[in-house]
Amino acid sequence: MQWDGFTTMERDVRALVGDPRWHTLTSDARVHAMSRRMLATPDGTCWLFGAHARWYRLDRGDGRWHLSAPPLHPAVRTATRLLPSAPVIPLPLVPAGPDFAYERGSTQAFVGPDVPGGVTERVRDLLQSHRGLRRDEYPLPGRVFADVFAHDVTSPVAAVWGTIMWCAYAPAFDGNEVLLSMFGEFLGRPLPGDDWVRWLPPTPLDALVSLYAERIRSGAHEAALVLVRLMARTAAVLRADPRFAPRAQALLAMTEPVIARPWVDHDAVAGGAVRQAWLSRCPPHLAGATLRDLSPGEHFRHCLYDLVETLAYVSRRGMDPRATAAALLAADIMNVFVRSSPAGGAATQLYPWLDEEMRHALYAALSNPSHPLRGCWPSEGLLPRALMPPDRHTAAALLGSAYAMGLAWCRLTGTAPPPEGFAVSSAVVPSLIDERDDAWF
Repeated sequence: MQWDGFTTMERDVRALVGDPRWHTLTSDARVHAMSRRMLATPDGTCWLFGAHARWYRLDRGDGRWHLSAPPLHPAVRTATRLLPSAPVIPLPLVPAGPDFAYERGSTQAFVGPDVPGGVTERVRDLLQSHRGLRRDEYPLPGRVFADVFAHDVTSPVAAVWGTIMWCAYAPAFDGNEVLLSMFGEFLGRPLPGDDWVRWLPPTPLDALVSLYAERIRSGAHEAALVLVRLMARTAAVLRADPRFAPRAQALLAMTEPVIARPWVDHDAVAGGAVRQAWLSRCPPHLAGATLRDLSPGEHFRHCLYDLVETLAYVSRRGMDPRATAAALLAADIMNVFVRSSPAGGAATQLYPWLDEEMRHALYAALSNPSHPLRGCWPSEGLLPRALMPPDRHTAAALLGSAYAMGLAWCRLTGTAPPPEGFAVSSAVVPSLIDERDDAWF
């Protein structure tokens, strides 16, 4: 069996961090231990399997470490060697321990694989049991939900909807998904997308918090508690589906202390710091689920990493998943800006979050119409044959990771996501719409 430096070192670091003694080491001792486990690829690039149980590479141009999925080419992986002289490792890249326990769930979208029937029915029960509450006792604050629902809809309906959209990894749903259709009577306008796919925006944590905090500020403490209980009960149901599970677990961790001690957030409400109070209650092993709300840049990096991992199948066809991911990112950027401002403005804001190799690939695909990477771009609404997923499981994951990446770069650059969907994720849809299957996991 051939040596594979990346597989070997990942296994070694996981064993190291999983040892109970890891938690007793000083920061300096942990840094020293990690410095002895760096790799160098034949081109001289330094790699480290570090925080969040993911790989980082040292950018030789700016001297910074970047989150970066590792190469998959067998020749590169077998030629990788331990680095004899290690560069400085920033402490945030050193595994803390709990970050290695984070379970990422599924990157599949909700197109093709239905939400399990048991989950759907339990959410419907929650919605129906809270739909008749009075609007004067449960008003609907803020623009986020007002842009979705009719003017007479109450906050419990928004609490269920908001929990679903906050917990979803990539809220792209089949147009016939029952989990959406049960909200039809409450909507104030058609959802974005078409009959095939509804391309929905994620609900920010601020919007969920505002439902609860508004009731506390108004002195309606019991109503506030009803809303938090409803969010927690909805999250408890959703965690049965791996596409919701990580964030559902995090939301439960943030809300359950309120249910146990209803007064716990009263000072935070008075100081306008409820969001911070909720985030502070998220345990370290679930912190990755809140990254979207804490750091749009880091969230973008992780979404791009997810996309590269999903594209692993193209390596068996002689293609580089990292360059392919950069090409698909360029395709989405160019498509969004085709009728508006130049795409270069958005790309300029993304470059600092990419490693040197990905920056060059993104720039080449955007700036050179004849560059080979443009051969990865969708054409006439379809993926190129070389990028077609090998099966429907992979297609659903590609749609989900591509859509999550699109939402992430739009958030980072302040760009409005296209209501008709991004070019890449839309081009995956034909691989999924021919038949439905709710037993994919």
